[in-house]
Amino acid sequence: MSRPRIVFMGTPEFAVASLEACFDIGDVVAVVTQPDKPKGRGKAVAISPVKALALERGVPVLQPTKLRTPPFSEELRELAPDVCVVTAYGRILPKDVLEVPAKGCVNVHASLLPRFRGAAPIQWAIAHGDAETGVTLMCMDEGLDTGPMLAMKRLPIGPEDTSATLHEKLARLGGELLLESLPAYLRGELKPVPQPSEGMVLAPIIQKEDGLLDFTKPAVELERRVRAFTPWPGAFTGVNGARLKVHRTKAGTGRGAPGTVLAAGPGGIEVACGEGSLVLLDVQPEGRRVMGAAEFLSGHKLAPGSQPFAAPAESKT
Repeated sequence: MSRPRIVFMGTPEFAVASLEACFDIGDVVAVVTQPDKPKGRGKAVAISPVKALALERGVPVLQPTKLRTPPFSEELRELAPDVCVVTAYGRILPKDVLEVPAKGCVNVHASLLPRFRGAAPIQWAIAHGDAETGVTLMCMDEGLDTGPMLAMKRLPIGPEDTSATLHEKLARLGGELLLESLPAYLRGELKPVPQPSEGMVLAPIIQKEDGLLDFTKPAVELERRVRAFTPWPGAFTGVNGARLKVHRTKAGTGRGAPGTVLAAGPGGIEVACGEGSLVLLDVQPEGRRVMGAAEFLSGHKLAPGSQPFAAPAESKT
């Protein structure tokens, strides 16, 4: 069998390992990625990690602003792809695009479908307290991550995992899954299986306010949210009206009215929660660098029994 013609569609760093796998599997005839965007304080135009790899490999790059008008499917048809491989492209593919490749479009999704369909499966898997996650290779349809599945690989979520560390692990796993399963699918040896009808959970886009720590909630839930929303949008609270980012915590067993300082010293800042307590270990005051609790306390006295924590003004609704 000749090497399959692959069009790859992806944008962020997460998709790079999948694109590298496609180079090993077949001939990547084009890469489709999001348009370049201004980035950083200087607003210099930055290209996506996927585009950077494509240019390095000398592969044509397509960056349509819209997939429907003018019909992108016509441009895609000229490439005569056997399959489109999609990993974190960032757009829903319309029906006319899905129907162009001879073997359809397949997607590498960062969850064990049907759990966590949507834009942010990595973060919500941690926030929900799942013991494991993984990647699923699926045939795409017009729904949101609803297509039949081809294969999946599982991965335990460690007690120290953040969305950043899990992102790296799952990106690699996605590349491995493609190498193991896509050739068999293209040969007709791997058949799609419908997703289970039960167990579906949505993983909506993360909003900045999702990082706000509500101390009326259980400490174990807040500890997971800190890890889930690191590095973005970051977990935060307010101390005496000033925004305080929280980078690392641990759940404790202290008791008290939610938001009350139970202890403040070199071992951390222990804050009472709806259930248990949350010990703040690494924090970042507004306009400053990340620091340990002891360093923060050297300039901010927090007396046990006080209740200095409240949502900063811009976060209140």
